[in-house]
Amino acid sequence: MWIAAIWGGVSGSAVLLGALAAMFLPISKKMIGYIMAFGTGVLIGAAAYELLGESVHNGGLFPTSIGFVAGAITFTLFDIMISNKGAQNRKRSGHKAATTGGMVLFIGTIMDAIPESIMIGASLIEEQSVSFLLVAAIFISNFPEGLSSSSGMEKSGYSKKKIILLWILVFVISSLASLIGFVFLDGASKEVMSVIAGFAGGAIIAMVASTMMPEAYEDSGPMTGFIAALGLLVSLMLDNFS
Repeated sequence: MWIAAIWGGVSGSAVLLGALAAMFLPISKKMIGYIMAFGTGVLIGAAAYELLGESVHNGGLFPTSIGFVAGAITFTLFDIMISNKGAQNRKRSGHKAATTGGMVLFIGTIMDAIPESIMIGASLIEEQSVSFLLVAAIFISNFPEGLSSSSGMEKSGYSKKKIILLWILVFVISSLASLIGFVFLDGASKEVMSVIAGFAGGAIIAMVASTMMPEAYEDSGPMTGFIAALGLLVSLMLDNFS
């Protein structure tokens, strides 16, 4: 049970590492774009192979489709809501992120982290081992989010101490969400698991398309497609080796 919390914390720790990098390391926008592009490819692969493919195989196409559409709609509605509050640039590393309110950035990060972490915990139920592909994909996508959001928080007047404390809270919430996914989904039917996995897959794809892809291309330009393709290839390799 506690293994689920640990792996959820590992994925959530990336926002803290990104925050520390933003505070103490000179990282160029182009490099952040490369990381984002690579994470985009890995996340698409994780959603396709680990969530949707397995979900269809185990519980059927219909419950997976229901969950997928619900996840995409739910993320989109919440994204619209917090974007109207100023968090549309929460995964951005430049001046656009810096104009966004710190607490709104924090709420946006939590919104991204919870469904991802729940599925990390759920992946331990049947296999008794974590989906390394899912953890790696979430970790890679969380790093630039922590980096860019921290820049926005600093511009909003947040102290380094307060920023670090907020990202530690994200780490704790990610751990708890993964633990909840393991505890409350244990014993669930294959159909219910398919709905949940589809929901997470839909939310991830919607998130990638609306937040990660635009930022990656803005920072890294035409190289975005190639690097994202490499990320997808890596996810395919990890899926076959796991």
